Amino acid sequence: MKFFYTLIASIIVSLLSLIGAISLLFTTSVVENIIFILISFAAGTLIGASFLHILPEIVEKSEVTFYYVVLGFIVFFILEKYLYWRHCHKGENCELHPVSYLNILGDTIHNFIDGMFIGASFFIDVKIGIVSTIAVILHEIPQELGDFGILLYSGLSVKKAILYNFLSGLASVIGAILGYVMSDRIHTLSLYLLPLVAGGFIYVSCCDLIPELHRERNLTRSLISLVIFLLGIGFMSIL
Repeated sequence: MKFFYTLIASIIVSLLSLIGAISLLFTTSVVENIIFILISFAAGTLIGASFLHILPEIVEKSEVTFYYVVLGFIVFFILEKYLYWRHCHKGENCELHPVSYLNILGDTIHNFIDGMFIGASFFIDVKIGIVSTIAVILHEIPQELGDFGILLYSGLSVKKAILYNFLSGLASVIGAILGYVMSDRIHTLSLYLLPLVAGGFIYVSCCDLIPELHRERNLTRSLISLVIFLLGIGFMSIL
């Protein structure tokens, strides 16, 4: 039964990736405004997730944590350089920005790790598993909204953004299964994977999303983006 509960919990978490489907209810002009808001929110939630959730969770458990954060930052920098060279010869006019691939990669790893924690928690005790699942859901909702906004901003259609976000979310199911089976090893693995994810999230937020917000010249919209950016950080702080 514990394994069954693990599967149900991880499927519920993976379905959160479909939250962007609500945008199908709106017109194109409204969706464009939603993208502007979600980019600001995503920049804040990625910073908040990295510095207020991921790093505090492991910083006291590993002496090499920040080296892996820097490594994650460098890896995402190299990946984006390669993707620009390989897929985006037109520079600013590229139809699909590399940040979409970077975000999908980082979010997939993050979902996989969330799943592993859920699986390991249910292996220990069902009540602990339920509490862990609720915790994951609370921080996944704002992050999935932000991720969806990033995919739209990068040039994907609404339907493709929903599909790719959902495929990324399925990683939590795979992670939950492995976490349940490998519960005694999950702690060691997370010490290496989590800081890499944090470095990737910091890179996407600071190098792709925040520079995009700086392009806005309208004072009112700039202030709105600042407020929403801070709300993204604050949301993660409250969670």
